[in-house]
Amino acid sequence: MVERSDRAPLLDWEEVPSAEKPGGAAPAASHAKDRLSSPSNSRALSGCSAPGFGWSSGPGGPTPSKSVSSSDGCSTPPATSSTPAGTAEGLRTDKEEHLSDSGPREVSLEDTMVKWEEKDQIVSVFVVTFNTRSGNMLEWCLPKDMDLEGVEFKAIASGSHRVSTDFIYFRKGCYFGLACFANMAVESTVERGARMKSVGILSPSYTLLYRYMSFLEHQVRLQLQSPGHYSPLEAFYEDKRALLPPSGDGVVTACPVNAWGAAINHSMHPEMKITHPAGCMSQFIRFFGEQIMVLWKLALLRRRILIFSPPPVGVVCYRVYCCCCLANISIPGVSVAVPEFHPFFYVNVADISALENELSYVACTTEKIFEEKKDLYDVYVDNQNVKTYRDGLKPLLRLSTADREKYRKLTEQRQMLLYSQEENGDCVSSEEDLFILFFLEQNNRIFQTLSEVAGSPDPTLTQESVRAMGLDPHGDRLFLLHLLEIYGYDTLLVSEQLCCS
Repeated sequence: MVERSDRAPLLDWEEVPSAEKPGGAAPAASHAKDRLSSPSNSRALSGCSAPGFGWSSGPGGPTPSKSVSSSDGCSTPPATSSTPAGTAEGLRTDKEEHLSDSGPREVSLEDTMVKWEEKDQIVSVFVVTFNTRSGNMLEWCLPKDMDLEGVEFKAIASGSHRVSTDFIYFRKGCYFGLACFANMAVESTVERGARMKSVGILSPSYTLLYRYMSFLEHQVRLQLQSPGHYSPLEAFYEDKRALLPPSGDGVVTACPVNAWGAAINHSMHPEMKITHPAGCMSQFIRFFGEQIMVLWKLALLRRRILIFSPPPVGVVCYRVYCCCCLANISIPGVSVAVPEFHPFFYVNVADISALENELSYVACTTEKIFEEKKDLYDVYVDNQNVKTYRDGLKPLLRLSTADREKYRKLTEQRQMLLYSQEENGDCVSSEEDLFILFFLEQNNRIFQTLSEVAGSPDPTLTQESVRAMGLDPHGDRLFLLHLLEIYGYDTLLVSEQLCCS
């Protein structure tokens, strides 16, 4: 099988440390050529208030992307020290070549997509440090007038002193951030033997942040070794800063509608691949096992899901992403009546007031105190343990016969894909695409059936129609009733046979 690095290329003006010279990794530019980040779902396209980038594909269903997958190596949290390859200039050249390969109509659409991507850039870059007297502190930032209050507690997660390196995705107001943390032993009594810093960026979208992972990792090591050396960060900001509208409200929130089709031809979901060449979905499936079917139902019901885990935070941020992917729906208009499913990624006590106002979200934290804040969440996930204090949701934590059957099918499809990759060198299909397509098709099947029943002369849900959705008429009855209410299908009648079973 072909292995490719998902790491971003170093910028052409960045120093390459001698210990990190590329060797053997395929150019990241080639990977960028294969895929464009996904647009948002239909709600985001119509102009949502948060920069989201919904989790759904476009109308008409997805087209599988040409992803490259390698051997599965996600059983442990991914390392953040992979070797970057390629240059930023090479990335731009590949994009131009890719556009020239397409037909006339596709060129126009992709050109629009690329222009949109260029707007989705960096709005701030910053350095956070841990001070033994004052705690986490914002050490330096650009632009100087950027409101970064509280970012020092997002960029260095609670408990990070226990790990040597980490990366953290987070929300800051209407922006998304990525920070790379490092902890270095020093012979200093003032610093109590350890120097901890984090270098981060903010953007209107999380889908492109991964491109700058290797740059941030290199810069945080530079800050640890030579504190106060900000010139590479200044050059980075000047090169990548976003050209946003004058009003603060006008951040880029979604891909233009006419670019949607072109984007789906490359990727049906936001690009959030972990630093290991294999996608984060396989780790997610193995970690939760059959419990992902419980998370699927809760995500589809737009519940507030909070995931607790001690550091490192990076791999848990991808669990947030995977949870959101469970709720993909590509049937236009279905999700208009339900709350946006916001990915908050890492949160701490400073985010409590923000979470209090959210109707639906997925987030992760390292702070155990959140478990006591039961009004902030509907579902609390501690390792593989999924629990709720809402009596109406407790029955949903039990797996139905249909849940186990769906998980069996997902496992079989995954094994077939892995076999194809191993035996036939299949480098087109990926576990990430398989995973997202599986739940997308399941969700579409449910809502397509509901729409057909609602439009029939006898709008009554029977055992047959429930089975047609891939649900268990008995075990999934409560889930179905919640679904009808939340998505506005509560005018449908439920047969007595189903209701009283």
